[in-house]
Amino acid sequence: MKVEHEYERLGSVNYLAAWDVQHAKIFGRCEAKTGIEAFDRLVCDVMGQEPYASAKRVFWIVDNGSSHRGQTSIKRMQSKWPNAILVHLPVHASWLNQIEIYFSILQRKALTPNYFSSLNDLASTIMEFQRRYEHAAKPFEWKFTKENLQKMMSKLKIESSAWSLAA
Repeated sequence: MKVEHEYERLGSVNYLAAWDVQHAKIFGRCEAKTGIEAFDRLVCDVMGQEPYASAKRVFWIVDNGSSHRGQTSIKRMQSKWPNAILVHLPVHASWLNQIEIYFSILQRKALTPNYFSSLNDLASTIMEFQRRYEHAAKPFEWKFTKENLQKMMSKLKIESSAWSLAA
């Protein structure tokens, strides 16, 4: 957006969310700061209710953010929620994480253009969008198959070897 020279940045709101891929259920919260405590509060929101609390396994697909990176985060999560299994995506593979699809929808439908009079206004807009979206949400239908992946990998190998020969 275009702003005048008097524009004053109000700060930021950190929106943490989890997406139940089978039921199209969103769990989200706005936090003043990110970090282990904020992430744990989100996990607690989910794992503290059914069907997750009594499920045999609940897979958490996560990026490599500092609040849930590495083996330490896996151990921390398992100690608090033994049925939770933390799965780290490869770096730069956010397209594999379905919550990123939802974040993209949120950005396009509710946050652009991005003028909000206060951080509370921004947080309210995000949470209201989450409530509205959940009423219409359906699980995302993946079109990318195992065969698509194999074709892509073959193409990458061919392009990689052609590049190596040219160099």
